[in-house]
Amino acid sequence: MAIPDFLVGRLRLPVIAAPMFLVSTPELVLAQCRAGVVGAFPSLNARPSGVFEHWLQRLTAELTDADAPFAVNLIVHGSNARLAEDLAVCVRYRVPIVIASLGARAEVNDAIHSYGGIVLNDVIDDRFARKAIAKGADGLIAVAAGAGGHGGTLSPFALVAEIRRWFDGPLALSGAIATGAAIAAARALGADFAYIGSAFIATEEANAVPAYKRMIVDGAARDILCSNLFTGVHGNYLRPSIVAAGLDPDALPMSDGSKMNVADFGSDAKAWRDIWGCGQGIGAVDAVVPAAVLVERLEREYRAALAGLAG
Repeated sequence: MAIPDFLVGRLRLPVIAAPMFLVSTPELVLAQCRAGVVGAFPSLNARPSGVFEHWLQRLTAELTDADAPFAVNLIVHGSNARLAEDLAVCVRYRVPIVIASLGARAEVNDAIHSYGGIVLNDVIDDRFARKAIAKGADGLIAVAAGAGGHGGTLSPFALVAEIRRWFDGPLALSGAIATGAAIAAARALGADFAYIGSAFIATEEANAVPAYKRMIVDGAARDILCSNLFTGVHGNYLRPSIVAAGLDPDALPMSDGSKMNVADFGSDAKAWRDIWGCGQGIGAVDAVVPAAVLVERLEREYRAALAGLAG
């Protein structure tokens, strides 16, 4: 396993909380880090752009060495007009972990490395994984089938095995992970971390409306639909939210992915505000609880799973 030195001894569980558009704010990140898992948020959640620096000021002031570190997600797609500005702020505040999404950029990696930070690149297949490492990423997030938001389509068994044939650095696995047993399974497959998003939407600190949280509590894998209509990139969404928006989830047209404009995510968030992203693991979520309580459940289940395997 390949866990960065600055994380050793600071994690209660081998978990990185996925940065969720609109949902992840400092309140949730603080709760996650204090509970002992890496908390993360997308820089584009801080709007207008000047708010991003205020968020980093708060996190760096309130978190201590007794807490887990935090991560910032940067959309590195060329259409993100804020990338250069947000990257400069990350460097100024020495953000310990940057999660790069929708592309791989050597200049981003170099900037984060300039002060000793690390970059984890999320990828959906082995080809993109190789590109990300070739451009200087320190680690990978394998986004497998069932992940919320912009998810992949490959089985985690296939995706992790292919990456581990050539890469022995830090690796997180994403895709329908919402139990401690699933964390143990991710480790057994060869990942260093589980990457968990949707389960944290149903927490008290998450920036999500009550109806969104209730839909996750009441939902199951059958309620998740994959479509590229809303952003130009295939993602997993809650079917009931699509119905509530007046659309037929079984008759959605295809979108032209070449017209994706990531900058729109920061100005008109209807695709995420009204059509709610979610992964397939929500059948394990049965209540809205504080993030610390969720982490406690995951830890109990994780320890029990390890003990069962040892026995």
